[in-house]
Amino acid sequence: MSAIVAGVDLGGTSVKVALADQDGQLLTHSSFPTQSHREPEVILRQICDQVTALRTQLGCTSITALGLGAPGLVEISSGTTRFLPNFPGHWQGVRVAEFLRRELSCSVRVLNDARAATLGELRFGHGREFPGVTMAWFGLGTGVGGGIVIDGRLRIGPLGAAGELGHQTVVPDGVRCGCGNIGCLETVASGPAVTAAGVRLLLSGQAPALHRIVEGRSERVCPATMLQAADEDTAVRETLTSTAELLGIAAANVVSVLHPDLIVLGGGLAEIGNLLTETVQRVIRDRVGMFPVDNVHVRLSALGQRAGLVGAIALALEESELL
Repeated sequence: MSAIVAGVDLGGTSVKVALADQDGQLLTHSSFPTQSHREPEVILRQICDQVTALRTQLGCTSITALGLGAPGLVEISSGTTRFLPNFPGHWQGVRVAEFLRRELSCSVRVLNDARAATLGELRFGHGREFPGVTMAWFGLGTGVGGGIVIDGRLRIGPLGAAGELGHQTVVPDGVRCGCGNIGCLETVASGPAVTAAGVRLLLSGQAPALHRIVEGRSERVCPATMLQAADEDTAVRETLTSTAELLGIAAANVVSVLHPDLIVLGGGLAEIGNLLTETVQRVIRDRVGMFPVDNVHVRLSALGQRAGLVGAIALALEESELL
């Protein structure tokens, strides 16, 4: 059997684990609830158990490398988590790579999950269409993550924090973000921010179609149900369009700085599809005047909801020098 690598997408709700071959083809995968209140060592032990179970299932005796995407700040050189905002205790100083390396007897590399997803898009998604691509990846989920690729290379910076696209200011007098700043893109373009706006419209009687679709239950409101209602509910469509326009401003900022070939939009909010991509493309055209932007492409992620897991696989392949 050819070299086998493992990828782990560590999330606040669930942990996804997969094994892949040296071409990045997923061979088997599983997931389990994170239960983030548990001690880090307990969660890491369960990751080891899952990898071992998948390895046994495939009939292979070892894996070459493991890549893990973590939702927060990671010390790249040691694979130590420094701050995972949605985990109790924030996993400060947890030596993730050392633990997994010792237990699984393989090379381990740990990276911020959004940067890992960007790497996945570069190696196995739209990045393959553009040799030496310069690209920005926006992950529109519970928060807004991001990553930057310059001339075909992922840029992570000295702290592994380069590409925090969700924490640029787009509303100067906006609400406070979890990062401490005011008016970050994350405060208006994350899944929870958009959903909260939809719930407000539902409860204020401004969204009769949405009310019908969710049967009056606010807990069913999400970007997908809002998109369903958008053709009938003017207020819902205006909300989605306004969100896309603010994302467009953020993308236009990136275009002005990098002049990338590609802007990729991933995460749950990408479910609103063409309304999102077409609006972002329009705003880029409207706001970038220093150079032509006809060759700046805006695409939904080719990897969909697998971006984080595929990114972790790409990370493992790079660590093992198979990619």
